[in-house]
Amino acid sequence: MENIHKYEVNVVWTKDRKGLMSSPVISQQIEVATPPDFPKGVPNIWSPEHFFVAAVNSCLMNTFFAVAENSNLKYISFKSNAIGTVEKIDGEYQVTEITLKPILEISDFEDSERAMRIIEMSEKNCLISKSVKTNIHLVPEIIVI
Repeated sequence: MENIHKYEVNVVWTKDRKGLMSSPVISQQIEVATPPDFPKGVPNIWSPEHFFVAAVNSCLMNTFFAVAENSNLKYISFKSNAIGTVEKIDGEYQVTEITLKPILEISDFEDSERAMRIIEMSEKNCLISKSVKTNIHLVPEIIVI
């Protein structure tokens, strides 16, 4: 694996406070807009704030897949909810906190503690989480089925 990777993303304004997000290596385009919480924001469309929170949440998931595989952890399912908090600090808005709530289903109770450590290790090693100044709070749940 190379040490440097680049990810190209383009955005084109379409109308009002909306645009289309694309990448030359992805066939799908995503409509993006100012969130409705802000003046002239548009409801029901992905916003940069959604993408930011989604980047942290999906990175947790992908890092978990790698760490779990390397640790030979067997699991039934993984899902995660993420909530980002935007606050005005010193007159400027910023994402101050993201709470990650992963839920991992496993079949063997004896793997519970190890599964918790793997989720914690996954968050600590997520390159997106390590790249932002936002406080990341991890609230994992392990369910034994």
